[in-house]
Amino acid sequence: MIRLLGILILFIFTISCNDYQKILNSTENEVDKYTAAEKYYNNGEFRRASALLEQIMPSYSGKPQGERLRFFFANTYFETKSYYLAAIQFENFIKSYPNSQRIIDAYFMEGKSYFMLSPIFSLDQDETNTAIEKLQIFINRYPNSEFTTEAIELIEQLQNKLEKKEFEISKQYYTIRDYNSAIRSLDNFVADYPGTIFREEALYYRWMSTYEIAINSIESKIIERVTELERSLVNFLRYYPETIFIEDLSNKLNNAKKIIN
Repeated sequence: MIRLLGILILFIFTISCNDYQKILNSTENEVDKYTAAEKYYNNGEFRRASALLEQIMPSYSGKPQGERLRFFFANTYFETKSYYLAAIQFENFIKSYPNSQRIIDAYFMEGKSYFMLSPIFSLDQDETNTAIEKLQIFINRYPNSEFTTEAIELIEQLQNKLEKKEFEISKQYYTIRDYNSAIRSLDNFVADYPGTIFREEALYYRWMSTYEIAINSIESKIIERVTELERSLVNFLRYYPETIFIEDLSNKLNNAKKIIN
């Protein structure tokens, strides 16, 4: 029974492929291709729909159907994860049909395509910046759109990625034990991104940098620096009384006090 079912599925798949190839290779009936492209699109078979749409779009240029086909064509690229091509096609749609009923969708999908192109934080962030720019343009143009909330959330994710990159650069100074540079870089980071989700961690590594400098200071400076270390910890805990770093910070401060006693 299972074998028979497998043969039946294979048979249906073969017929489907044959039907698709037949209409794809046809050079005569554009209407049939239009109907087939729409069917494949609605069924979520976006690669097949894309190939047919690419063939018939020139025939419908300037006609009422042309606008609809071009939007669908752009979206097939998005649905098949060809986000760079999707961004280009949505941009082309915006330029070609600025008064379209789908213009809001196109602006949003252009920005979302660039969002999907945004790489991990450690890589070059050109696409991330472009995505923020495109999504902000969308929000400014259509602040009351049904997509606005999602666009704001996408920008927040992108901003966090940019902040993560800058934070990791600053943190790297601590990792390589260049503590003075770490302090300067982390101070700049906190000043540039006052509302960042990495603020607590940045201040932690700043304190740890001052700790390393303090305990390795010459005798004439160590007391002053440990005293300042304690003051800065009190200030840190004022902002983050339940910090996950509390045990480590307390242990480090106690260790510094033992050195001067």
